[in-house]
Amino acid sequence: MKTDIQIAQEAKMKPITEVAESIGLRSEEVEQHGNTKAKISLKVWDRVKDNPDGKLVLVTAINPTPAGEGKSTTTVGLGQALSKLDKNAMIALREPSLGPCMGVKGGACGGGYAQVVPMEDINLHFTGDLHAITTAHNLLAAMLDNHIHRGNDLNIDPRRIVLKRVMDMNERALRNTVIGLGGRAQGVPREDGFDITVASEVMAILCLAKDITDLKDRLGKIIVAYTYDKQPVTAKQLKANGAMALLLKEAIKPNLVQTLENTPAFIHGGPFANIAHGCNSVTATKLGLKLSDYLVTEAGFGADLGAEKFFDIKCRFADLKPDAVVLVATIRALKMHGGVEKTQLAEENLEALSDGITNLEKQIENIKKFGTPLVVAVNKFPTDTDKEVDYVIKKCEEMGVEVSLSDVWAKGSEGGLDLAQKVVDTIEKKPSKFKVLYDENKSIKEKIEAIAKEIYGADGVEFTSAAKSNIKQLEKLDLDKMPICMAKTQYSLSDNPKLLGRPEGFNITVREIKVSAGAGFLVALTGDVMTMPGLPKLPAAAKMDIDEKGTISGLF
Repeated sequence: MKTDIQIAQEAKMKPITEVAESIGLRSEEVEQHGNTKAKISLKVWDRVKDNPDGKLVLVTAINPTPAGEGKSTTTVGLGQALSKLDKNAMIALREPSLGPCMGVKGGACGGGYAQVVPMEDINLHFTGDLHAITTAHNLLAAMLDNHIHRGNDLNIDPRRIVLKRVMDMNERALRNTVIGLGGRAQGVPREDGFDITVASEVMAILCLAKDITDLKDRLGKIIVAYTYDKQPVTAKQLKANGAMALLLKEAIKPNLVQTLENTPAFIHGGPFANIAHGCNSVTATKLGLKLSDYLVTEAGFGADLGAEKFFDIKCRFADLKPDAVVLVATIRALKMHGGVEKTQLAEENLEALSDGITNLEKQIENIKKFGTPLVVAVNKFPTDTDKEVDYVIKKCEEMGVEVSLSDVWAKGSEGGLDLAQKVVDTIEKKPSKFKVLYDENKSIKEKIEAIAKEIYGADGVEFTSAAKSNIKQLEKLDLDKMPICMAKTQYSLSDNPKLLGRPEGFNITVREIKVSAGAGFLVALTGDVMTMPGLPKLPAAAKMDIDEKGTISGLF
């Protein structure tokens, strides 16, 4: 079998103008970045806003493991399979971050014969959106420190600055820094640090903003610090939001590319799902719904993180009503949730599968809480045995859920035709009764407890003294009536990454609550989740190269 990058490099791509034309876009609405990528003008919305919406399909998964689940691969393969069924289909994905690309994952464009292309460009800089977000964020940080250096008219307490700087790379050495050293001319010394760009509130705002006006307004609401009398200071008070929006004027436009089989794909925005809300942009999703009959999108990591935030944050803000959910699982990953080591996954083990399938069962229960019909996609691996496949299918049928064996990695659209047909049939037979999990006007504790108990299966929630203090301050400032964005490990339903399967008898510990006033949600930090990841012992970058002909290798 060829590697992902070899398959991608052999792809027969259509000119992006042809892809755009196939979904009804006009030449003046397409801003080309070379022959295979394009930005789409926001003016398109005024022309198509009265079109009927297509069907919205969310792809999510069980809790991820090192064995792999294939959520992006399934998203791409399902989009291709729907096209193969003569459906007017599109997909919408997040943009990859260079941090995990160079660190662990090595890419985020799907895999095998279910990829978006050009995968090298998409993984490496793409159309520059993440760089624009990085620059806009760091402009705000620079203006904040300059304001303090130039007299501090806003009475900012340097000990209560909450805005860090960002960069789109995994760099643990920059988590905690000291700036302003070197004398009076260098500014005011203080503690600082870096987050990864995809954890920036600017990224979340870009993905939730409806248009440039909404973007500028949201940017202005970012709280950067507090005064000596504990009042919030915003980007608008620093007069930074106009310039920030200017820097993002191109980044807010959705990016159009295609799959290996030329299905149109929007790839736009990329907040992490374990430390942010994990969904592609509202602009791309809503535009895709107006340009297609079926829009397939995904949410990051497992359904306990990505899907919950898709439903409770993105759908709430954008007034979206998903028509179906595809829940991806692999037998390999289920066996890991049952206690099998990665080196032994090729061996048939029905006992471990029985123990690990509880994770899938819990995620199915979670999706049902939102009133959205679902189909389970068992992403096929060569090591899966007939008995193991039959066991998973039988379990899904016992729970009254449609299930399909998907082989899009090896066969592209042909391997996803059964899945695509079941998604279509499910949408036609079972109208969605979508609802959010909680009322955003409830107290912060009530909202967090609803997620922890209903979605994670926790017995309760413990709030540290710091978190309790945060809650009091947010209530005092009338900043408590917002949805919750949980920052939690992706590997477990709990806040302990070692508790696999379906853990019971645990509490969730909330150690801090931050406000993202511009994005419009509160971030509850649990466990040891880092907003600046680090590189592994052998980074993926160590295996990447480019030869004298410009051919890239090692990017998978």
